[in-house]
Amino acid sequence: MLDAEDIVLARAACAGDRAAFETLVTRHYDRMFRFACKYCGNRADAEDIAQDAAIKLARAVCAYDGRAAFSSWLYRLVINCAIDAQRVAVRHRGAGDAEAMGVAAGGNIEDALYARQKLAQVDALPDKERAALLLVVAEGLTHAEAAHVMDVKESTVSWYIHEARKKLGAKDKREAAHG
Repeated sequence: MLDAEDIVLARAACAGDRAAFETLVTRHYDRMFRFACKYCGNRADAEDIAQDAAIKLARAVCAYDGRAAFSSWLYRLVINCAIDAQRVAVRHRGAGDAEAMGVAAGGNIEDALYARQKLAQVDALPDKERAALLLVVAEGLTHAEAAHVMDVKESTVSWYIHEARKKLGAKDKREAAHG
């Protein structure tokens, strides 16, 4: 859904209005950070990704044309930052710390432990499957909205999610057989 205020702020930021840019970042930073937490499962990396996304937003805000919701456009930017960060990481990423899992689970401690386990499994998925699954399941986007964010067909998003769930289900069955 298009937010007229985001469109006005993005256009003003593009024209060099620093206050408009700051307002835009303030309005969306928590969403950027939460999605980065869900994507990478590590609070420190999520902070870096969100900050990198804010910096890239400053450079790319003029590319936002207002045809889609700003948040959809922003998800794509955050996903690209997360993928870039993942590619350049030289250390092995673990399942993430409990604090990041709490953020990803909306702050509920009981859900944090379950989220930690599931996010570790999701973290092992290929980038596109993980992005589609997180956009639809964790962020609540429709398949059509996720398709727009990922710049693919809606049926492709459905296929990515199907493949991700199939892999996660197979992993659950293997763990149950060994447990």
